[in-house]
Amino acid sequence: MSEATSGIPTGVRRNHWMNQVLAHAAMRPDATAFKFRGAVTTWSDVATHMDTLAAALRRRGVGFGDRVLLLTLNHPLVIESVFAINRLGAIAVPMNIRLSPAELAYIIDDADGDVVMVDQPLVPLIAAAGQLTSRLTKVIVFGEAGEAGEGQEPIADLLAEPLDGFEAPDIAEDTTCLIMYSSGTTGRPKGAMLDHLNMAAQSLTVIRVNNIFDERDVSFLTAPLFHIAGLGSIGANFIVGIPTVLHPLGAFNPAEMVDAWEAEGATIVFNVPQQWQAICAVPGIRERDLRLRVISWGAAPATDTLLRTMSDTFPDALNVAVFGQTEMSPITCALRGEDAIHKLGSVGRPIATVQCRIVDAEMNDVAPGQVGEIIYRGPNLMKGYWRKPAETAAAFEGGWFHSGDLVRQDEDGFVWVVDRLKDMIISGGENVYCAEVENALAGHPAIVEAAVYGREDDRWGEVPVAAVVLRPDTTLDVGELQAWLGDRLARFKQPKDLVQVEALPRNAAGKVNKVALRAADRAAVPAL
Repeated sequence: MSEATSGIPTGVRRNHWMNQVLAHAAMRPDATAFKFRGAVTTWSDVATHMDTLAAALRRRGVGFGDRVLLLTLNHPLVIESVFAINRLGAIAVPMNIRLSPAELAYIIDDADGDVVMVDQPLVPLIAAAGQLTSRLTKVIVFGEAGEAGEGQEPIADLLAEPLDGFEAPDIAEDTTCLIMYSSGTTGRPKGAMLDHLNMAAQSLTVIRVNNIFDERDVSFLTAPLFHIAGLGSIGANFIVGIPTVLHPLGAFNPAEMVDAWEAEGATIVFNVPQQWQAICAVPGIRERDLRLRVISWGAAPATDTLLRTMSDTFPDALNVAVFGQTEMSPITCALRGEDAIHKLGSVGRPIATVQCRIVDAEMNDVAPGQVGEIIYRGPNLMKGYWRKPAETAAAFEGGWFHSGDLVRQDEDGFVWVVDRLKDMIISGGENVYCAEVENALAGHPAIVEAAVYGREDDRWGEVPVAAVVLRPDTTLDVGELQAWLGDRLARFKQPKDLVQVEALPRNAAGKVNKVALRAADRAAVPAL
């Protein structure tokens, strides 16, 4: 029976976060959707803001399939803006606020976006990026009317406009809702296209992993909304209808974090291992009146000492580790607290909504205990890389998504990451691709060649280190290099140490032997 003959509009049956908002606004309008700095946003507020912003964006020329860029901190209007963009069938493109103007300009050009929504403190950064591209025609500033400069519009103006009978188009679940950029091994960022089906599958994963069953939970968000860890982790909240407390971005203060958890009655929290280490050391932490039910971590390994400390500090909480990547929306494996110690170092078992195999170079399945590349498919898998068909085809060779992670899996199904084909460093939860940094270093006049690798760090987990061959009669120290890289590369990607070598070690195929570089580095630098 067709829609015309059934009388049931397809749009009201869609499973995406816009309809989830509308459902909560209709059934429980005064319930809390978001809290930020003590201010409450109800589900009714969210629905009103979503449609008001969507109508205003439509008047400014935004339509189905258009890309709207976001350079923002964490606050409810960011999420409401994503909803509004998606309400039109347009695509939200969050950008990392830690990128340099040149890196932002590349994303702006690649996404082919004309409209950017930006937080007022970040306006100088988007202005610097705008000097390097002619794409941007509309700049909408999150702030009050007096906080927008020439050629900019305050978000308050859009929110003050009338709905005027706004009607949203029907948005199918396979419509792209996000383009999430991450650096590629070639040194150029790639935009992973995620659709509403991806986000629904991710939400089901979070519900299952965190045992979210009713509305008594309070989710506490610290991950930045420009990472998939942000939007990807709270999609479940929109399905179940639990409140989300957004913590402001800024310098991490463990005592302030614990204070906020206690004040807000947080039950579900996520932090990277370095943050958990600091939180567990907060004086009097075990005597605090906390309601924590799920303590989650990821983005970097946790030591057995830290896991035991977390267990001792929060004995009644479910300890959950998650592993994945942007292209998979992002979670692919999860490790429960009861397994964390006896499966130390594992990233857990593959989640129920993903198919995976561990294969050799010819895509033959390897035996348990053997190392191979983990490959995926399923509803979590992205639609592809934005405007990069060759890269998409290569990543999906043989009908499976190639993660680039070399792993082994034991007889019980637990997965250990052995190495990264993509040569990636995880520093403070940020992905640093060595090829991208090496490409930047190649432009320095004193450097003949360079190789970048990761060094363990007690604060950031890993930091990038550059081994360089310098031109004759030249000198260079790490401070000079960082100053030169200032507007070329985000600070978290810049090498934190410089190791001068006469020649880079190479294998028989002529490729740089980073295993040898790491071994030499470990021998030269005392263990943590």
